Amino acid sequence: YGGGADVHWGPFPVCDTVHITRTQYGIFREMETIDLLWRAEITPNRRGRPPKYTTDQVVEAAITVADRVGSAFSLRDVASEVGIPVMSLYSYIDSREQLLELMIDDVHAQMARIPLAGDWRSRLTDVADDNLTLFADHGWLADVESERAILGPGTLTKYEYELEAINDLELTDTDKDAALNVVLDFVKASARALAHATRERTHEDPQQWWEREGAKLAVLGIEARFPLASRIGTAAGEA
Repeated sequence: YGGGADVHWGPFPVCDTVHITRTQYGIFREMETIDLLWRAEITPNRRGRPPKYTTDQVVEAAITVADRVGSAFSLRDVASEVGIPVMSLYSYIDSREQLLELMIDDVHAQMARIPLAGDWRSRLTDVADDNLTLFADHGWLADVESERAILGPGTLTKYEYELEAINDLELTDTDKDAALNVVLDFVKASARALAHATRERTHEDPQQWWEREGAKLAVLGIEARFPLASRIGTAAGEA
């Protein structure tokens, strides 16, 4: 999503998909993703009784749940966190996918950012650090895959800010977008690897693993058979 990995911007869609859902009162109403993303600036067109909670509260609850249980959270989990029946969620959002877009845009809006300074390498390093912190705070983000940009204020602000890191390079606009996404894709992959390593280490310490497996390999004489792999692999493992 622009300032997020896996999505490449442009051309922007002419309009957003209109989602239609049935409320608990049995009345159809439109729930456009763009309207929900920009809910702070677009007054919702609601009929009947005002909802007990706000969309912001539902999104905040969903983020809390995802931070706790990961990307496999369900709408039932979110409804339980809010304290409403699961079907009541459809008074606020159209689907889990739409809710996920709102969640992503909100965490993009709230993420901490290091003030950009120095040359383009330093600035891109700061962008990478910002995003690694974002994935550490919200691990479920690393599991999100989509080719479509999220066109909300949080994500657009993130994209605009991160493009400043490379805007003075002599690249075409397309290449600037591609260069930024190379960095963000690398950070996302690194975040996944770190999360996986953390889970592995809860079961067994790396040193314990190597002492056991290395002892078996030593009997096979792998250093003589694979000298380059043995030398560099050992150095990397001890780094």
